[in-house]
Amino acid sequence: MSPDLIRNVAIIAHVDHGKTTLVDGLLYQSGMFRNEDLDKMAGGQHGLIFDSNPLERERGITIFSKNCSLNYTAKDGKTYKINLIDTPGHADFGGEVERVLSMADGVLLLVDSFEGPMPQTRFVLQKALEHGLRPIVVVNKVDRGDARPDAVVNEVFDLLVELNADDEILDFPTLYASGRDGWAVTELTEGHARNLQAAYETIIEYVPPPVADRDAPLQLLVTTLEYSDYVGRIAVGKLKAGAIADAMDVVVLDREGNPGKQRVLQVLGFEGLGKKRAHRIEAGDLCAVVGLDPIDIGCTICDPNDPQSAGSVAIDEPTLHMTFRVNNSPFAGKEGDYVTSRQISERLDKELRTDLALRVTPGDTPEEFMVSGRGLMHLGILLENMRREGYELAVGKPRVIYKEIDGKKCEPIETLVVECPNECQNAVMSLIGTRRAELTKMDTKADSGGFIHMEFTIPARGLIGLRTRMLTATQGRAIMHHNFLAYEPIRGTVPQRNVGVLISSELGTSTPYALDALYDRGTFFIRPGDAVYEGQIVGENCKDGDLVVNVVRAKKLTNVRAAGKDDSTQVRPVRELSLEAALEYIQDGEFVEITPKNIRLRKRVLKEGDRRREQRRGEAS
Repeated sequence: MSPDLIRNVAIIAHVDHGKTTLVDGLLYQSGMFRNEDLDKMAGGQHGLIFDSNPLERERGITIFSKNCSLNYTAKDGKTYKINLIDTPGHADFGGEVERVLSMADGVLLLVDSFEGPMPQTRFVLQKALEHGLRPIVVVNKVDRGDARPDAVVNEVFDLLVELNADDEILDFPTLYASGRDGWAVTELTEGHARNLQAAYETIIEYVPPPVADRDAPLQLLVTTLEYSDYVGRIAVGKLKAGAIADAMDVVVLDREGNPGKQRVLQVLGFEGLGKKRAHRIEAGDLCAVVGLDPIDIGCTICDPNDPQSAGSVAIDEPTLHMTFRVNNSPFAGKEGDYVTSRQISERLDKELRTDLALRVTPGDTPEEFMVSGRGLMHLGILLENMRREGYELAVGKPRVIYKEIDGKKCEPIETLVVECPNECQNAVMSLIGTRRAELTKMDTKADSGGFIHMEFTIPARGLIGLRTRMLTATQGRAIMHHNFLAYEPIRGTVPQRNVGVLISSELGTSTPYALDALYDRGTFFIRPGDAVYEGQIVGENCKDGDLVVNVVRAKKLTNVRAAGKDDSTQVRPVRELSLEAALEYIQDGEFVEITPKNIRLRKRVLKEGDRRREQRRGEAS
């Protein structure tokens, strides 16, 4: 196919603005698939085809970028090939967005018709402009009752001005859409079309064809890696120049520019939702190459007679790190299949091959690893995947990564956007003010239903544990998003957890009798019948300081009292902590024990006597 008939377009937006839903609508209306087949792939009535990972469907977010290919016959009678690239919306997965934008020649920028541009909107749009991509603005969810599409278009224009966009980009085309209902139009009028034809036509008209020289030497930058148990690694990227074919001899330049001669086994082209044997792909198109090993993201596949790099994949540095270590609790090895340091190290090495935003360095002992990422969700998704794969490990408190700039110790600062009802403003300001945040903008959006919009700059330290407290302070009505801004000098101390924890003193099974007697001491994380061990954190103390409690104590057998059912025993609701909530909760000297079946909190030093001895040594020093 001629490059003039190819359109490579990425869909970018803030989290939950409807990217994947719109892509699904484009798939349904392309005419290339039967709807019942797409429904089956979507996993049910409300499933999304592109959210194929179980974690993506559970959380309702896109974690991994994916691409598909559609054929569309335009009004001019020509059949075009549209390569669509769906990208993550959460700031912690910005590394995925940065990589795949190099495969695109234009972008669809989705913006919610009520929320407008959000922190991640600014981030992804800035990256698109750095790649020289012209955006098509899609105001999504215009069928909402509180939609304000005209105001949102003006806000997008203001954002582009702030990002120093040129006049051509400021004259952006606009679509008004409802991805859920499957329609898009260029103007909101009565009785408008109820299909996505306007979206297809706008892509054909405004996304330029790829700049490709098919007579030049081969150049292909690897931006994504896939893996198959049958053929090994599969390199995916955009062919910038030349052509690539089966059984072709190539040179692979790694990120440092070191060459290595290899031979291509197979070349696959994208067709629909899958890949098809293509034998030969020419410049301008996306392709997958089988048979190259070693190969990594950021490598260039090039001509042996003229090996030239196709550029590099620039990734922002991580801002958060935590310790991964072998689990050494009394329950170690009982619930996981992979528990040794070698197995954990191999799994982290495997993740490093596809996640450029991740860093892994040796810890203080051979059983520990220091893992760095873009944020708490980034590392939390990795831990959740490892847990589901059968790994068992313990992780420490998340910590920000400091840098020394011009002789000053600096910390990562993030942009925080909060939208809440007017009556919750004081609670939000009070909560965020204690975390060294600075207010930069505050206004009330027109037709927002009494919601106030606030923007802050806040240390990344202040975000750890903030979401739970924010939802509690606003009765769950606040909307909160954040994005990395820059490194700045340290702003001072940030308050930590202001209460102690309840620590089990015995190994055994918790009993209703023991828990009922301790309910006035605080809130529990365990239920009657749960197995516990000495040093495990079983609840939150209602006062300062940690309290050691016996939660396995049973009712004694005597001549006076029977050990039968005690009607006065009450089993109160427990606080269930998700993996990310547990990571936010722990403090220094505490671990989260992660197994395929359970998530437990524990002290680093399990025995009470050893903890007191260590505390005395610390005070003496």
